[in-house]
Amino acid sequence: MGDKRRPAAKGKTPATIYDIARITGVNPSTVSRALNQPGRVSASTEQRIREAAADLGYRTNPMARALPTGKTGNLGLLVSDLTNPVYFDLVRGAERIAREHDAMLIFADSQESAELERSTAERLQIAVDGLLLVASRLEDAQIQELAAAKPIVAVNRPVPGVPSVAPDVRPGMVEALDLLHGLGHRRIAYLAGPEASWMNGMKWVTAHDLAVDRGMSIVEIQSSAPTREGGTDAFADVMAAEVTAVLAYNDLVALGLLGACRRHGVEVPRDLSLIGFDDIFGADLSAPALSTVRCSWGDMGSRAVAKLLGAIEGDASGAELNLPTEFVARDSVAAPRR
Repeated sequence: MGDKRRPAAKGKTPATIYDIARITGVNPSTVSRALNQPGRVSASTEQRIREAAADLGYRTNPMARALPTGKTGNLGLLVSDLTNPVYFDLVRGAERIAREHDAMLIFADSQESAELERSTAERLQIAVDGLLLVASRLEDAQIQELAAAKPIVAVNRPVPGVPSVAPDVRPGMVEALDLLHGLGHRRIAYLAGPEASWMNGMKWVTAHDLAVDRGMSIVEIQSSAPTREGGTDAFADVMAAEVTAVLAYNDLVALGLLGACRRHGVEVPRDLSLIGFDDIFGADLSAPALSTVRCSWGDMGSRAVAKLLGAIEGDASGAELNLPTEFVARDSVAAPRR
């Protein structure tokens, strides 16, 4: 007589909670509680049920699970640009915490479009228990409206009344401006990111105030995009500004400008000092290695998911969390020649 726990052959009907109930001798409702709400049945019964489920090759159906519990076990993660390597560590940190809580992340990309972000967020909310909005380009009121439907955590920007996790840019930028000032730089530029980015505005205000406090002049130069291409396109404007150092919105923009400098015979840091932001993978591999302001994106990702899971369970404590930044000195900064 064959083993009745043997997984169904390929092409057969997938195992159900009723199959598990038949094998373990418990009610289907007990099976459902053991698989979807750990701790609701005795430890020995739960273990027996989980072993039977594994033997049968049972896979939880998120939509079916949502019927008795009201929850899918899915979390949405919507980023402004999925191709930006700054999000690699964030996604890994978020995924680690989600996996520890038996939740699944669903990723989406708004491609720097507020309109696409809004429509994608609304579609995601149908299939998830909560949503992470990373570097959102939406207005506060729009995010608050989305948060009224399902829990949301804003990442990389605060939103009044909505839980958030963001870097505190000031510590790292203080170190960066102190170094530039100490080396003798007196006229610098901030190479800006997207106008719709809250974080871009915060970096500019912080850089401006710190520069003025140190008796330095600072000019804002707009990039065409928060990418390498954006940094490349800004080369002429940077040269026209006659500055001795540039603080860029992010490492991608800084690396784009660095490449343009190399092609036009402008030597970094002899002719121009350059500082990025984020410390993405590869920032230390450029020539020269890029100095940057580091923020812990992996930590932000894990903290954001933990905060979202708490919000889903009704915990609204600690609405805003700011993680410190630090300056990483490499080879792209030196004393000015002029």
